[in-house]
Amino acid sequence: MMVDKSNGIIVLTLVCLAIYLFVSAPPPLETNKSEEASIPVEQLFKLLQAENAAVRALWTQEIVGSGTKAGLKFDEHWRDKDLEAGPLPALFLRETAKSLEKSPVRISLFLGSDFPISPDNRFEGLQQDKFQLLRQTQQAQFFYVTDTHLYTGMFADVAIAEPCIDCHNKHQQSPKRDWRLRDIMGGTTWLYPAPAVSLEELFRVLTVFHQSVQEAYSTYLDKVKTFANPPVLGEHWPREGYYLPSGEVFMREVLARTAPQTLSLIQQSIHRLEVPDHASHR
Repeated sequence: MMVDKSNGIIVLTLVCLAIYLFVSAPPPLETNKSEEASIPVEQLFKLLQAENAAVRALWTQEIVGSGTKAGLKFDEHWRDKDLEAGPLPALFLRETAKSLEKSPVRISLFLGSDFPISPDNRFEGLQQDKFQLLRQTQQAQFFYVTDTHLYTGMFADVAIAEPCIDCHNKHQQSPKRDWRLRDIMGGTTWLYPAPAVSLEELFRVLTVFHQSVQEAYSTYLDKVKTFANPPVLGEHWPREGYYLPSGEVFMREVLARTAPQTLSLIQQSIHRLEVPDHASHR
């Protein structure tokens, strides 16, 4: 049976994706891959943002939203020993970002705003200018920061659930108290030190992101195990009662939600490798 080149590469990509994402972390690169780097970093940022948005929605709706109805608590001071609570959505993202920072892969993530609860999360300078442009156009912004030598991708952080706006509107330190659903509350921002990546580097960054999400969730489960009356951990979700999914079940749902779009974006990247820009405009 004949298999055309595109399908062959896609099959190979799926195999590689399975190895990288579902089995183990890739070993360190043995050679300098910069000469093979031909996927624009903007494509990497779009892929990561799609993954992060899916994780954010899962955490907000299935853990925080349903969990609160089931009797679980979530609080900005969730790490306090005497408080039986978990991280709010923005803090779960921060936990993920902290894990990313510990990785040898130089991908960074943070959530900023022009009206942050914490002053440390306020955009300044070029980032503030780009965020205002994002607000006006509702389009992601990609730019290079000369003083840090980092390429940047900034995406809208939209209020998708009532708990998000309730928290910000009622918080004593919030500089803005009239947030509504679908408002752009901030900008999810990715940083990377190169203008392009190879396919292998793309898989490496994606793997590190999944590992960071898993570590963030494991940190929450470790806290849950200290509760006087901890929820049952296993196959069930808070929407079914006083339960929490195990780490394996949580990551299985993350991969189920992210895989279709991730594969689509990877296929787009492969297509660009096969069809140079000058050829596509003929």
